[in-house]
Amino acid sequence: MRVRIKFSKHGAVKFIGHLDTMRYFQKAIRRSEIDIAYSGGFSPHQIMSFAAPLGVGQTSNGEYMDIEVNSHQGSQDMLKKLNETMVEGIQVLNVVALPDTAGNAMASVAAAGYTIEWKEGYQPLSGLKEQVAAFLEKENIFVTKQTKKSELTLDIKPGIYELNAKEDRLYMLVDASSKGNIKPTLLLEALYDLAGEELNPLSIQITREDTYTDIGTTVPQFVPLDAVGKEF
Repeated sequence: MRVRIKFSKHGAVKFIGHLDTMRYFQKAIRRSEIDIAYSGGFSPHQIMSFAAPLGVGQTSNGEYMDIEVNSHQGSQDMLKKLNETMVEGIQVLNVVALPDTAGNAMASVAAAGYTIEWKEGYQPLSGLKEQVAAFLEKENIFVTKQTKKSELTLDIKPGIYELNAKEDRLYMLVDASSKGNIKPTLLLEALYDLAGEELNPLSIQITREDTYTDIGTTVPQFVPLDAVGKEF
């Protein structure tokens, strides 16, 4: 059976990168004595895949991974066993079984929601609400994205599904698919550039609120990745 696990990541573990997070969960699952399935061959490994990697230094309330299990005693039992082995800063929030038609976690990602807050001692962008309104009125928002081989100039406006400012924080819902992934810092830099200011990356704390898949047919309909599964 394929299982999707939702977890949060806060505190000091925000400085642990994606590969180390993956290795951590491999060990945690062994300690939890979950009957995870292994691949075949000379070097068997746990059948596990993660959704969109989280940037180092970012916190999250909505991270996901898929595993395959041979046997189980139910969602709540698996959730309890995992949380008993979790280190401080990581908490398993939900465990659901996936239907046969569901894609894997990474392939299913369509969008992600982020909250940006300014750290103590730093001020938000001047006139934040007004700057956001002017930003969204633009027909195109061109940015330069660095790739491994070159630089690309892209219009990120179609991939901004929601952007609003509330007092001293900013929320954005943006494209997080493999084809049009918009990193929150890329959007922020464009917002600051429009305002004639420069973003200090050390001034902000980024929290991924959730990761979404698109179940719409003619228009996008975003739901959290665990919404496609059921408790078992």
